[in-house]
Amino acid sequence: MTAPFRICFVCTGNICRSPMAESVFRARLTEAGLDGLVEVDSAGTGGWHEGDGADPRTVAVLRAGGYQHAHTARQFQASWFDRLDLVIALDSGHLRELRRLAPTARDAAKVQLLRAYGTGAATGAVAGGASGPVPAPASGPGPSHDLDVPDPYYGGFEGFEECLEMVETASDGLLAAISATLPARTVVTARVPDHDHRRAAQEPQQPQEKEST
Repeated sequence: MTAPFRICFVCTGNICRSPMAESVFRARLTEAGLDGLVEVDSAGTGGWHEGDGADPRTVAVLRAGGYQHAHTARQFQASWFDRLDLVIALDSGHLRELRRLAPTARDAAKVQLLRAYGTGAATGAVAGGASGPVPAPASGPGPSHDLDVPDPYYGGFEGFEECLEMVETASDGLLAAISATLPARTVVTARVPDHDHRRAAQEPQQPQEKEST
């Protein structure tokens, strides 16, 4: 049995941006029928909020977007690189810190910026991961403040909404990149998203023939 592809989203304290990205991307995987093939979690570069739930504003914006959410904050550990295929940084500061933390150059290559996977972005160079290829975005591995997901912690609710929009946009491109690395036999057609279930249920059904007695 093929091991699942493992991704970890990382921000600063693991209460705002990374749990948001984790929830959104898990929903994308479910809609694509890939939730059994890819494992997703999140962490922070620091341990200030370990054991806490997500920021209430993160929870509120996720609920408003229809995303399921359950979270306990934790700090990213260097030892995790060995089991992870891709480490997604939410801004360039996290990118630099995670690559410094990486035990090997191969592990450092697993760290990429989320917004580098903008919708429609082509997959660029491929770096070798622990259990399979890790897609590197076409925009290159270097840090760029233009690709940061801004920290909404010290602002208002609007900042969290903006953060969610950025995460949703980049998640589509990330899903395409990850799907390209999975064995062809495991890639399936997308499932009907939850919000379309009611519409499908309202479509007329063909009458069934009665069984003869």
